[in-house]
Amino acid sequence: MMNVLALESSTETLSLALQTKAGLRTFDEVTGPAASQRILPEIQRLLTEAGIKLSALDGIVYGTGPGAFTGVRVAVGVAQGLAFGADLPVVGISSVLAVAETAWQTAGADKVLVCLDARMGEVYHAAFIRHGDGWAEVSPPVVCKPQEVPAVAGDGWLGACSGWRVFEQVLSEKYRGQLAGIRPELMPTATAMLTLALPQFAAGQAHAAHEAAPLYVRNRVALTAAERAQGQTL
Repeated sequence: MMNVLALESSTETLSLALQTKAGLRTFDEVTGPAASQRILPEIQRLLTEAGIKLSALDGIVYGTGPGAFTGVRVAVGVAQGLAFGADLPVVGISSVLAVAETAWQTAGADKVLVCLDARMGEVYHAAFIRHGDGWAEVSPPVVCKPQEVPAVAGDGWLGACSGWRVFEQVLSEKYRGQLAGIRPELMPTATAMLTLALPQFAAGQAHAAHEAAPLYVRNRVALTAAERAQGQTL
């Protein structure tokens, strides 16, 4: 059993998972912008409770996004900094793929339409079908208006993640007759990312810390002063 730490902060929830020979320890809490202040103390708490030092880890998993720009940068930056300091390899896992894995683990879904609320009236969209122990990307991550989400073939799809709560009517109409159900509460978790990353570590597919990079999808990284005054967020 490997000792691996996973970090995910691309949504309002800060999610951490620490896998050691002694078992799995997790932290999942809606922290919002406070994730940047909470992440390091919570990581230290998990390590202390597990009785393990950072240098004893075999690697670090980080959420690449897409998601909130600040949150994505927090996970990538912290993972990179910790990995540099302890000379550890890293693996990045996308937030939308983590949602698909969460849907498999919790609902047994093998066809998942992920729609993560991207704010500004948009969603991060991706579609995955499970093959064996992994996932095939049917539709790659994009950001778009809910009425413009890509089409997929066939039925039996599970609609997952927060975009289905915000835009349920529009998305349900777009995929009418193709849905097996909707689970808007399913979000990307560090536990799911850990599951997805462990085979990559075992296969020697991890990267050096300096190669850690975010997956933004959306090119726009800032709001205007007027948009901020209106309470908009990216």
